[in-house]
Amino acid sequence: MMSVVHRLTAGWLVDHLAFINQCGYDICDSFAYPGSITLNTSVSSTGNCHATSTFAATYSSRDGPIPCPGDVIETKGRTAKTRYVFREEFFDVSKPHIAAAAEEQLWQGCPEVSLTEIKANSNREEHRGETKSGGDSVASGRKKRKRKCVFNQGELDALEYHSKVRKLIWEGTLHLVQEGLKSGFLHCTTAELSCRKNVVPGHIGCGLAELCEMAKQFPAVNESDHQAVHVLDDETSIPEQDLLSCVTENSSNCAKIVLLMGQKYLVPPKSSFLLSDISCLQPLLNYKKKYDVIVIDPPWENKSVKRSNRYSHLSSWQIKQIPIPALAAPNCLVVTWVTNRQKHLRFVKDELYPHWCVKTLAEWHWVKITRAGEFVLPLDSLHKKPYEVLVLGRVQGDVKEALRTSEDVLPIPEHKLIVSIPCSLHSHKPPLTEVLAEFIKPDVECLELFARNLQPGWTSWGNEVLQFQHVDYFTLLQNEN
Repeated sequence: MMSVVHRLTAGWLVDHLAFINQCGYDICDSFAYPGSITLNTSVSSTGNCHATSTFAATYSSRDGPIPCPGDVIETKGRTAKTRYVFREEFFDVSKPHIAAAAEEQLWQGCPEVSLTEIKANSNREEHRGETKSGGDSVASGRKKRKRKCVFNQGELDALEYHSKVRKLIWEGTLHLVQEGLKSGFLHCTTAELSCRKNVVPGHIGCGLAELCEMAKQFPAVNESDHQAVHVLDDETSIPEQDLLSCVTENSSNCAKIVLLMGQKYLVPPKSSFLLSDISCLQPLLNYKKKYDVIVIDPPWENKSVKRSNRYSHLSSWQIKQIPIPALAAPNCLVVTWVTNRQKHLRFVKDELYPHWCVKTLAEWHWVKITRAGEFVLPLDSLHKKPYEVLVLGRVQGDVKEALRTSEDVLPIPEHKLIVSIPCSLHSHKPPLTEVLAEFIKPDVECLELFARNLQPGWTSWGNEVLQFQHVDYFTLLQNEN
């Protein structure tokens, strides 16, 4: 797979959309006998004819319009092949969420500024955001501006960290963006950009997290006579209890469609997953694999999450209970996504990694840009930054084993950038498969924890692990025979 568009000393310019579409979402089905098939209305996902047809993925356009549930398809003893591609509009980020001031544009170069100047820039940015929103009285505006001049300890810690990394981020991003503009991957003129709206379909999926809660009410499974893995075959419907009590594996070279609570999800080839929450991790341990790479994207606790009640979150204590030592192979590379709160970054480096016997090696940054190569947010914005942090480390253990497994791989560099156009869907992180390839041996076992999507060659776990695999996030591209 070629998700990396450009590789420089500073890091990588990554094409997230291309990676998804190179995962191989080709569905192959054989109609081995002549006759007819009646479509079952129970698989309806959104109520439209295109999405509800069980055999829409195998129906050729020359047979006429795709039938609706209950229609009869005449088959002719042939094999049909269909390709799904991820909907491009979810990566159509054509302009910044908040425009930076002229002097703060990426192209102006990175000025040397003090921490005091960064604070002042942050204040100006907050004031610009308030003015843009409008509707406030002069008195309330004064009150807000006065309050913004006082930084709490968390904000001061974040500003101090930002002052140390901003030059690396600014200059590294600029070099990668310049390469992207030269090659045509990025477009500096907005006239070339489309005007499509990033419309997220409503009511996607079946409430995966809620289903995990429901699963706790299922009768207890006797592990001694229960299978550790469910291998997907041509049967697309999986009983909920099987799906939630063991790892599901697609070992074939084609993608599969699974039906869950009447919803259709795409499973890429050579991938496996477990849909469960943190209280039901035993099936993952029963899978009896040791992983050479473990990527973790914890649902960090924060005030906005508590207020919105939209996303579940875990406390630091709960995150520490994840059995990384039981899942990790010797010298396993552990990568943890961290928000820009310094409290979380300190926790990972000072508490979490030592608790798991992981030695911190590096901090990398994911930088989010538009299709024109601008930061999606002003770099010096106070509360939201156009970057997130990855903390990389290796499991410590037997020295000889660590030396053996580290042969022929490069040491982890202290700082790298992963620059990409972000997906407009919440928390859809860029792929790390290719950027980590030079630091791990080929054909290793990889695991993603708190995943929301699947990848070929990876095991994925989480209570929303199929979130971005729903067919409504994809477009039916073509039919081939």
